Amino acid sequence: MTTEQNLPLEGVRILDFTQVMLGPCATQMLGDFGADVIKVERPGSGDLSRNFFGENSEIAMNNAVFSSLNRNKRSIAIDTKSEAGKKMVYDLVLQSDVVVDNFRAGVMDRLGFGYEALSKINPRIICASGTGFGEKGPYAHKGGQDVLAQAMSGVMEKTSDPSIPRSIYPTTLCDYTAGMHLVQGILASLLHREKTGRGQKVGVSLYDSMIAMQMQEAAQWSKHREVLNWAAMPLTGVFDTTDGSLVVVGAFKVNPLQDICNALEIEDISPLYPDLASQRENKPYLQELFRKTFATNTTEYWLQRLEAQDLLCAPVRSLGDALADPQTAINEMLMEMDHPTLGEVTFVGSPVHMSNARPKLRHTPPKLGEHTDEIIDEFGLFSQSDEKLAI
Repeated sequence: MTTEQNLPLEGVRILDFTQVMLGPCATQMLGDFGADVIKVERPGSGDLSRNFFGENSEIAMNNAVFSSLNRNKRSIAIDTKSEAGKKMVYDLVLQSDVVVDNFRAGVMDRLGFGYEALSKINPRIICASGTGFGEKGPYAHKGGQDVLAQAMSGVMEKTSDPSIPRSIYPTTLCDYTAGMHLVQGILASLLHREKTGRGQKVGVSLYDSMIAMQMQEAAQWSKHREVLNWAAMPLTGVFDTTDGSLVVVGAFKVNPLQDICNALEIEDISPLYPDLASQRENKPYLQELFRKTFATNTTEYWLQRLEAQDLLCAPVRSLGDALADPQTAINEMLMEMDHPTLGEVTFVGSPVHMSNARPKLRHTPPKLGEHTDEIIDEFGLFSQSDEKLAI
């Protein structure tokens, strides 16, 4: 595969110890924009996500879940607990710009790959870590995971209505958010290094990312001790129709209740509930009125009427529907490729669109250790010995 010209991170080398979601989605984005990402994996097993949902040993080691997070990377298998393996890592650090991990706090230090150790080898190195709860404090060594961060950050506690049981958000909200924060920290550190000549340590956590996402809610609580819950607004909701569901956001207008009544072809009741306080007080009645009316016709019928009133609305769709939507293709959000074990596969592309630097698939998601010999030869990792003890 040819290399995309003028990619902004061309010439930046990433030594990638990450696995599962938080770290790999970050390093994949860096790879999409030209970074040389060398994925360091355990011999025999590799990234934990290689073994998700596999039906046989070959597919299990390179399934769709793993592949969705690991394009534009090269894989080297190293026993990092052996002396030869440690030397390989140190030699790679000398020739790298960034080391990334998402282990529990302290793991990289115990392996001998913490920032203090690596900065002595290469003062320009940037060590970026994603953890569950941070590297200090009472939860520093607690196992971090997306669902736990949802629960402990306050995100899971809120629902659109008190009658609805609290539940797990069904996609990896915390992992992806923290992964993108990790990208921001790495890019900012690369810019800072251009000014100072030195690297630094970068840290993000699932917990912090979820606290940061609630900046508006936190401000309202800190100032007024009031819970701000956008999903619980009285004129907003998800409603079933005769052939599906739709969502309406009754806000950002002078008199959204009047407009909703016009769209639903019902009597204008906005004079009875003229402000947000009265609408909140009567939310159960309003929601039930909307629910009964929406249930009398199709999704498309109601969307047309709502949009005629310039109300914010949309159909509730499946992921399959969204992937098949022309807008998804126009936005170049799908990437087709032939995979050596999975065959023809469609993956989600980059959500960042730049006019002069378009991401390109330079490397398909690697087999475990696929590039070990190539990287050993390229970086002269065994120039003093022919015995490859680390593999």
